[in-house]
Amino acid sequence: MASQLPASDQDRLVHPLSVVRAARGWTYQDVVDVIAKRSRNMAARREKAWRWEHWGVVPDMESQLALAAELRVPQDRVRQVHWPQWLPDADPIPTSFGWTQPGGLQALVNALEYAHVDRRAFMKITGVPLAGIAEAWLTIEPQELVTVLRGGQVTTDLVERMEEGLPRLRFLEATRGGDRARTLIHAELGMVVDVLDRSAYTAVVGRRLYALAAEFGRMAGWASFDAGMHAAAQRYWVAALHAAHAADDRLLGANILKSMSLQCYDFHRPREALELARSAHEAAKGVTPRAAAMLALREARAHAAIGDAAACERLLKQADTEFDRVASTEAEPAFLGYFDESEFNAQVGTCYLDLGRPREADTYLSRTLRLVPATKVRDRATYVIRRASAQAQLGDGDHAASLVAEAIPLIREAPSERNMRRVVRARQRLPFAKTDPRARALDDQLATLGV
Repeated sequence: MASQLPASDQDRLVHPLSVVRAARGWTYQDVVDVIAKRSRNMAARREKAWRWEHWGVVPDMESQLALAAELRVPQDRVRQVHWPQWLPDADPIPTSFGWTQPGGLQALVNALEYAHVDRRAFMKITGVPLAGIAEAWLTIEPQELVTVLRGGQVTTDLVERMEEGLPRLRFLEATRGGDRARTLIHAELGMVVDVLDRSAYTAVVGRRLYALAAEFGRMAGWASFDAGMHAAAQRYWVAALHAAHAADDRLLGANILKSMSLQCYDFHRPREALELARSAHEAAKGVTPRAAAMLALREARAHAAIGDAAACERLLKQADTEFDRVASTEAEPAFLGYFDESEFNAQVGTCYLDLGRPREADTYLSRTLRLVPATKVRDRATYVIRRASAQAQLGDGDHAASLVAEAIPLIREAPSERNMRRVVRARQRLPFAKTDPRARALDDQLATLGV
């Protein structure tokens, strides 16, 4: 099977080295040629640079120092910061906006200006700064919004009409994929920010406007995340978190932190995923049972990724108790609508998959596939791939292969960079030789996705 990543990577900066190459107009061959000129031991094969970007291979220190010399990066920084963080990778993502109404507006304006064109397909904010965002959001009390006369008065009716766009965009993003929806969501966010910046409104209307901006920002971040634009997702989510704070909407902010936690999970940073998930869960005081179950499961996922089975099981029981209390008549924010019985079972199944308990995982994931609505095409693809992983762990290669094959047309219908990567990994784990007809058939189908 070809070892290459999805063809969409050609349009994204998948690694800090991608940024360096784009800024200097370098090919992979140029990178190794530059290093070879400064290092006698470096064989100038372009495959090395490709593996550094796509496989996570770390260059030896001599090669790093040679590249650093070409980029005029001090040797001390190379030794202290480590690969690939020492590479210059364009502008940083600012996080120091004030936790106030003006700070929230500045964060939103910044996201509108930079997020949509940020092609970096790797996380930019990590470690202490990322944890600091969650802690500040959790502990700083929001200030009362004030009326600022800048233009026409915003009425409640106008806000309601602006809010009417949310269900349509949620449906579009969920059914057709993030890459197809992100431009429209970005435009809707821009409209709300323009109203916030240029209009007058009461404190009550202002809170609704900031909540609307926060939800559009969360959706834009999720669409970017799904499309593989991970730095852009972080920009949107930082802005959305500030807007949710300005709106004094703790549950909305917790839902944003939950998304940020999942991004850390995808990037194999489980400790940071846990910090964010825990902050989101701690904020869920007095929320509906559905929201409590959703946030408990996100924290359970982080514990499962770390391998803490006891903490994971405790949270799974808590989530199960809360989900049993869900009442269809209870008023809830619309963004909770995705968290239905199929999603609940999928999250539990994923926890058991991460804990290395494939039989339990398969039980929940098979139940998920029976329950998932036909309209949730992208989600079905995700769940099918997860079940393929469970079947592979159980030793049923044929069943796993059939599930991988089932996922491919679903991904074609609802494109998702995350699902494309998942299906490639699932195929790579199948115990088939390259010459096996089953392997060739799957690879031919994967080729239709551009992988």
